[in-house]
Amino acid sequence: MSLKIRLSRGGAKKRPFYRIVVADSRMPRDGRFIERLGTFDPLKAKDDAARLVLDVEKAKDWITKGAQPTDRVSRLLDSVGALKREARVNPEKAKPKKKAQERLATAAAAEAAAEAAAAAASAAASAAE
Repeated sequence: MSLKIRLSRGGAKKRPFYRIVVADSRMPRDGRFIERLGTFDPLKAKDDAARLVLDVEKAKDWITKGAQPTDRVSRLLDSVGALKREARVNPEKAKPKKKAQERLATAAAAEAAAEAAAAAASAAASAAE
Protein backbone atom coordinates (compact mmCIF):
# COMPACT_ATOMS: atom_id res chain seq x y z
CA MET A 1 0.00 0.00 0.00
CA SER A 2 1.53 3.28 -1.17
CA LEU A 3 0.70 6.14 1.19
CA LYS A 4 0.57 9.80 0.22
CA ILE A 5 0.27 12.92 2.35
CA ARG A 6 -1.86 15.15 0.16
CA LEU A 7 -4.48 17.87 0.01
CA SER A 8 -8.16 16.96 -0.02
CA ARG A 9 -10.31 19.78 -1.39
CA GLY A 10 -13.38 21.11 0.31
CA GLY A 11 -15.22 24.41 0.26
CA ALA A 12 -17.51 25.98 -2.29
CA LYS A 13 -16.90 26.83 -5.92
CA LYS A 14 -14.06 29.39 -6.25
CA ARG A 15 -13.57 29.22 -2.44
CA PRO A 16 -11.09 26.38 -1.88
CA PHE A 17 -10.34 24.88 1.50
CA TYR A 18 -8.00 21.93 1.90
CA ARG A 19 -7.53 19.22 4.50
CA ILE A 20 -4.07 17.69 4.74
CA VAL A 21 -4.65 13.95 4.86
CA VAL A 22 -2.78 10.66 4.70
CA ALA A 23 -4.39 8.45 2.08
CA ASP A 24 -3.74 5.42 -0.05
CA SER A 25 -2.46 6.68 -3.41
CA ARG A 26 -5.11 4.63 -5.24
CA MET A 27 -7.99 6.49 -3.55
CA PRO A 28 -9.63 9.55 -5.16
CA ARG A 29 -8.45 13.05 -4.21
CA ASP A 30 -11.43 13.77 -1.96
CA GLY A 31 -12.13 10.13 -1.17
CA ARG A 32 -11.31 7.80 1.67
CA PHE A 33 -8.32 8.71 3.84
CA ILE A 34 -6.51 7.15 6.76
CA GLU A 35 -5.87 10.16 8.99
CA ARG A 36 -6.40 13.91 8.91
CA LEU A 37 -3.24 15.88 9.77
CA GLY A 38 -4.44 19.46 9.45
CA THR A 39 -5.98 22.13 7.25
CA PHE A 40 -4.79 24.68 4.70
CA ASP A 41 -6.84 27.74 3.72
CA PRO A 42 -5.20 29.53 0.75
CA LEU A 43 -7.67 32.42 0.90
CA LYS A 44 -6.31 33.66 4.23
CA ALA A 45 -3.37 36.06 4.44
CA LYS A 46 0.07 34.47 4.32
CA ASP A 47 0.94 35.73 7.78
CA ASP A 48 -2.32 34.48 9.31
CA ALA A 49 -1.77 31.65 11.81
CA ALA A 50 -5.01 29.92 10.75
CA ARG A 51 -3.87 29.65 7.11
CA LEU A 52 -1.98 26.43 7.90
CA VAL A 53 -2.98 24.30 10.88
CA LEU A 54 -0.88 21.14 10.97
CA ASP A 55 0.04 18.47 13.50
CA VAL A 56 3.78 18.39 12.78
CA GLU A 57 4.49 15.36 14.98
CA LYS A 58 1.90 13.23 13.19
CA ALA A 59 3.29 14.35 9.82
CA LYS A 60 6.85 13.41 10.80
CA ASP A 61 5.57 10.08 12.12
CA TRP A 62 3.82 9.26 8.82
CA ILE A 63 6.90 10.28 6.83
CA THR A 64 9.03 7.88 8.88
CA LYS A 65 6.44 5.17 8.17
CA GLY A 66 6.98 5.74 4.44
CA ALA A 67 4.24 8.17 3.41
CA GLN A 68 5.32 10.37 0.50
CA PRO A 69 4.18 14.02 0.62
CA THR A 70 3.04 15.59 -2.63
CA ASP A 71 4.90 18.63 -3.96
CA ARG A 72 2.48 21.18 -2.47
CA VAL A 73 2.36 19.41 0.90
CA SER A 74 6.16 19.19 0.98
CA ARG A 75 6.25 22.97 0.48
CA LEU A 76 3.85 23.41 3.39
CA LEU A 77 5.86 21.03 5.59
CA ASP A 78 9.02 22.93 4.67
CA SER A 79 7.39 26.22 5.72
CA VAL A 80 6.70 24.86 9.22
CA GLY A 81 10.09 23.16 9.47
CA ALA A 82 8.89 19.56 9.46
CA LEU A 83 10.64 18.58 6.24
CA LYS A 84 13.60 19.89 4.26
CA ARG A 85 12.53 20.29 0.64
CA GLU A 86 15.21 20.08 -2.03
CA ALA A 87 15.51 23.01 -4.42
CA ARG A 88 14.22 22.14 -7.85
CA VAL A 89 16.69 22.15 -10.70
CA ASN A 90 15.87 24.14 -13.81
CA PRO A 91 15.38 21.53 -16.54
CA GLU A 92 17.15 21.51 -19.88
CA LYS A 93 13.84 22.18 -21.62
CA ALA A 94 13.69 25.65 -20.09
CA LYS A 95 16.83 26.80 -21.88
CA PRO A 96 16.34 28.99 -24.97
CA LYS A 97 16.12 27.12 -28.25
CA LYS A 98 18.49 27.51 -31.22
CA LYS A 99 16.94 30.60 -32.82
CA ALA A 100 16.65 32.42 -29.51
CA GLN A 101 20.30 31.66 -28.72
CA GLU A 102 21.30 33.05 -32.14
CA ARG A 103 19.32 36.24 -31.48
CA LEU A 104 20.97 36.62 -28.07
CA ALA A 105 24.42 36.12 -29.62
CA THR A 106 23.81 38.75 -32.33
CA ALA A 107 22.41 41.18 -29.76
CA ALA A 108 25.44 40.66 -27.53
CA ALA A 109 27.81 41.16 -30.48
CA ALA A 110 26.02 44.36 -31.51
CA GLU A 111 26.17 45.67 -27.95
CA ALA A 112 29.89 44.88 -27.71
CA ALA A 113 30.53 46.68 -31.01
CA ALA A 114 28.60 49.73 -29.82
CA GLU A 115 30.59 49.82 -26.58
CA ALA A 116 33.88 49.53 -28.52
CA ALA A 117 32.85 52.38 -30.81
CA ALA A 118 31.89 54.53 -27.84
CA ALA A 119 35.20 53.78 -26.15
CA ALA A 120 37.13 54.65 -29.33
CA ALA A 121 35.19 57.90 -29.71
CA SER A 122 35.89 58.91 -26.12
CA ALA A 123 39.58 58.04 -26.55
CA ALA A 124 39.75 60.15 -29.72
CA ALA A 125 38.02 63.06 -27.98
CA SER A 126 40.41 62.95 -25.04
CA ALA A 127 43.42 62.75 -27.41
CA ALA A 128 42.17 65.84 -29.32
CA GLU A 129 42.15 67.91 -26.13
